[in-house]
Amino acid sequence: MDSLAGKTALVTGASKGIGTGIAVALAQAGAHVAINYARDRAGADRTVAAIEAGGGRAVAIQADVSRPDDVARLVAETVAAFGSLDILVNNAAAYDMATIEEITPAEFHRHFDTNVLGPLLLTQHALKHFGPGASVLNISSAIVVAPEAGTSLYGASKSALNLTTEILSKELGPRQIRVNTIAPGVTHTDGHPVNDWDRAIIDPLLARTALGRLGTPDDIAPAAVFLASDAARWITGATFYISGGFR
Repeated sequence: MDSLAGKTALVTGASKGIGTGIAVALAQAGAHVAINYARDRAGADRTVAAIEAGGGRAVAIQADVSRPDDVARLVAETVAAFGSLDILVNNAAAYDMATIEEITPAEFHRHFDTNVLGPLLLTQHALKHFGPGASVLNISSAIVVAPEAGTSLYGASKSALNLTTEILSKELGPRQIRVNTIAPGVTHTDGHPVNDWDRAIIDPLLARTALGRLGTPDDIAPAAVFLASDAARWITGATFYISGGFR
């Protein structure tokens, strides 16, 4: 499969979980991939190794997407490594549950700086290198249509990201640059493993999932490849709930 041959992708938060799944799938479709990580260098190196084992090209780049200087450097190092940038996947996210009594200004800014400001700044810097046909993919969450108690900061920031997708699709459409969102449901990843003690939390969520199981990164990655490819050339400003019917 070479639907992304000759393209360069930058995937944030790609040292594990959904980010790794998307990065590997993009590489399998022919893209060169920059693997961003904030702290988990070992995980990023494993993602790079998995891509290279399949014959692809990848590089790991450390950056905290909530920091403007890091964002500028991340995009610059991606272009320096591969000579271009065509696909941006804004996957890195802050996620912590907190009741209204537990919310602090610091946690508010951590969630919104990572989940909203980061994607905005990354898109801003990527535009300096994008040409017609480039694509931005924001990774949101099905929680925006199926909210849970204790997720005010995460849910609000992801709702803001969804609206950002729609607005940027209108701004960037005249340049033939597409912007879309994938909103996963409850997903079992190495970053969020499911243990026996989680059953009290997981079972009610499964009861709200039409397909009756947890998702995996492999359930989500094919949609990312499609939306990044020319097969999705007439799709922009859309949010796809890749959630197994979680509501």
